[in-house]
Amino acid sequence: MGFRRYTYPGQPYFFTVVTAGRQAIFTTDERVDLLRACCEQVRARHPFSLVEAVILPDHLHMMWVMPVDDGDHSVRWRLIKSRFSRVVGPVWQPRYWEHMIRDDADWERHQSYIHWNPVKHGLVDKPTDWPWSSVHRCGTIGAAPPDMERE
Repeated sequence: MGFRRYTYPGQPYFFTVVTAGRQAIFTTDERVDLLRACCEQVRARHPFSLVEAVILPDHLHMMWVMPVDDGDHSVRWRLIKSRFSRVVGPVWQPRYWEHMIRDDADWERHQSYIHWNPVKHGLVDKPTDWPWSSVHRCGTIGAAPPDMERE
């Protein structure tokens, strides 16, 4: 039985994308800038709104809102990952995890999760200390998720 993703145009999604073997790929500004450039190149041809993001050494989380006429996030992730891999080499796990945001409370939980993720992983003491996060664009930071524990 094949793997099937459900796509819904116009909907917000939360994504987790992980490097193969949890390799620490994103440890320099150059690597993060390359990932950002790949995202922008794909967005130019396959639009989506990038709402929130955090890039950690071995994985990333993003929240997107899909355009009202196209919900296919799979093609976007395939293109982003392949563009990045053409420069760096094969570094991604084959799949990614997606969750369609259901309501305002779900949105806030996932936004907070993104902001607090570097703290959860013990990389920094507070969200604003992590350089590769959309937390710097936000006026406020939500409370740490109640189930957040350092791994």
